[in-house]
Amino acid sequence: MINSIVNKFRQRNFVLGFVAVLVIFVLLGIYKPYVLIEGIQRSSLYALIALPMALLLGVVGIINLAHGDFMMLGAYFAYFMNVQLGMDPLVAVVPALIVFFIFGMISYYITFKHVIGAPELNQLLLGFGLSLVLGQAVNIIATNQPRKLSLDYVSSSMKIGDFQFGTYEFIYVAAAILVLVGLQLFLKKTRTGQAALAVGQNPRGAKVVGININWIYLIVFAISVAIIGAIGPIFGTRNTIFPEVGLAYTLKSFALIAVAGIGSLTGVLWVSLILGLSECLVLSSLEYAKWSDIIFFALIIGVIMYRSHQRQVK
Repeated sequence: MINSIVNKFRQRNFVLGFVAVLVIFVLLGIYKPYVLIEGIQRSSLYALIALPMALLLGVVGIINLAHGDFMMLGAYFAYFMNVQLGMDPLVAVVPALIVFFIFGMISYYITFKHVIGAPELNQLLLGFGLSLVLGQAVNIIATNQPRKLSLDYVSSSMKIGDFQFGTYEFIYVAAAILVLVGLQLFLKKTRTGQAALAVGQNPRGAKVVGININWIYLIVFAISVAIIGAIGPIFGTRNTIFPEVGLAYTLKSFALIAVAGIGSLTGVLWVSLILGLSECLVLSSLEYAKWSDIIFFALIIGVIMYRSHQRQVK
């Protein structure tokens, strides 16, 4: 009886949320189409970056505060591949996947392997330390000078009537959907993915039935780093890169996962859409543009407080 009521409550909330998003889409499409386009593009970038963290945190419970720094390294990897070898950054995504998968395995063995099962504070401190090391290493090797690639195709645009908008950023939309579908297939259709879900739910039970939990932690961590490392070249095609560029995206990824719910990959996509549109709506007003980041985190705090209140009521 109680479960039935809870399910109905969740279904009602989902329907209300879907209707609210639909209304926002229609209103923005009519009155501020440029906000709608930029909001979809921006929110897709947020979701794209947050999804590998959602895999790592939501499935096996590893907190990686160096998440954005691995993306930063991927962006620098593509930058130097372009400058030194003439390789297009989008082509560099393929070698980045391989390089960062190996780098992720090495990083896990050196660092996170030693804090699995320890209190979350240990993982937070370790991740924070790793973030500092990676940032300072890049600062020493490449200096803190901002770098940006000059690519003609990132300025592509389309015109519909009197309305003109950039089209290149839709690559974030395609990439976010591709990563989401890929992760869902990995978790549901592969033995390793199913084992990862079992380890996340009950590590001791998974170990009892013969699952090598150390191997699962290693593989999931390496996959997460490989994906975020491969996102770096895509990010670097359009954005200026510097050693601290990943920090803000680490924080926003944590915030998105907290609102979507730990382990909800699809939820990350929807929450990113809502928050990305809200942020672009604020940015569209010159008077309130400087409040965009504050609005982003204020909405997140509001949702978390609402959820806490709902749990207390239950």
